Amino acid sequence: MLVVGAGVGGISIARGLLRDGHDVTVFEQRPEVRAGGGAVTIWSNGDVVLRQLGVDMDGAGQELSTVRVMTSTGRPMTTLDVTAIVNRMGAQVRMVPRRILLERLLEGFPAERVRCSTQVIGVATSGRGVRLDFADGSCADGDLVIGADGLHSRVREIVGAPHAEPTGWCSWQGLATLPDGADRHVAFVIVGDHGNLGLWPAGETEVQWWFDLPWSRDFVRPDRPIEVIRANFTGWSELVDRVLATLTDDDLARSPYPHFRHPIPGPGHGAVTLLGDAAHTMPPTLAQGTNQALLDTMVLCKAIAGANGDVTGALRWYEKTRRRRVAAVSRAASLQVSHGEAVLRPAALVPDRVMTWTLATFLRAVSHRRIAAGISRDLVSRLADRDEHAR
Repeated sequence: MLVVGAGVGGISIARGLLRDGHDVTVFEQRPEVRAGGGAVTIWSNGDVVLRQLGVDMDGAGQELSTVRVMTSTGRPMTTLDVTAIVNRMGAQVRMVPRRILLERLLEGFPAERVRCSTQVIGVATSGRGVRLDFADGSCADGDLVIGADGLHSRVREIVGAPHAEPTGWCSWQGLATLPDGADRHVAFVIVGDHGNLGLWPAGETEVQWWFDLPWSRDFVRPDRPIEVIRANFTGWSELVDRVLATLTDDDLARSPYPHFRHPIPGPGHGAVTLLGDAAHTMPPTLAQGTNQALLDTMVLCKAIAGANGDVTGALRWYEKTRRRRVAAVSRAASLQVSHGEAVLRPAALVPDRVMTWTLATFLRAVSHRRIAAGISRDLVSRLADRDEHAR
């Protein structure tokens, strides 16, 4: 089995397939496996999959207890009780730097299963399987190909799935030192008329910060981006001002990151499918991108385990099973959250417990709870049988 892309999604599906006894090779176009960007939120639905994959997340990042949402003028909108969500979902919620998540996924993963500096230029299917063609003239044959190569997926382009479209927004983001006195378990989202921001503790002394502003294809990067960020967000809160005071243009060097949204592709063809951002890039509003890639992994592993020789049928079942739920998450993540104070004021009238219940219910509804429970039971039974044979 051939996986294109050695990011979180690619290593996750490769790890799951190896767990299930399959022969897997991962192809990465970069010269080394590394994670870009800042931190990601692992919600309870993603944490369940990581546990199924045997990934030890103890001590990684920062477990969260509360998310406070307010307006730029300081008006509280809602306070999400993350602890209540954890109790209802049965798994933790944490913010973790992407580099640490990838390191944990790679623990115990056989290095020889990853081939770097291999740029895919073609995919050919036949009655015997599928072949990847690389820029250096080499190729690889397998039973199936999983495109997990991100937003600018070469596999998605080759199979003819629609391109991602910009949403009109972008994020300036990164990691900084958590200010003294800040609560390490509380995350903040602040929404204004023409932008929004987030400050989420990411473990030890780190905090993930982002500043969202409008973006268009004719965007011209300012010479001093920190001045633009400070002009838009200074005064939104004392904590924000303390973070802004520490940032420089160097911290913004890799930003901004435009927000894109993929149309969810229809049924694929042959022994090729897509996973993670290659299948459904979405804005970061709900912090669900990584979690949806992990849910893809869970459902795809189940599909392949039950293939009974019908690989293409298994891939079409995976795509159909995921399509409706991931489309709902993508739609919700694409809702514009920056509005005037008058528009946002009604949100503050909804009790916090109702907002918390609504989010938890939504996460449960899109997380394939029955599939997750079945896989977890099977893994427990498998481990028990292995321990019994070892005695």
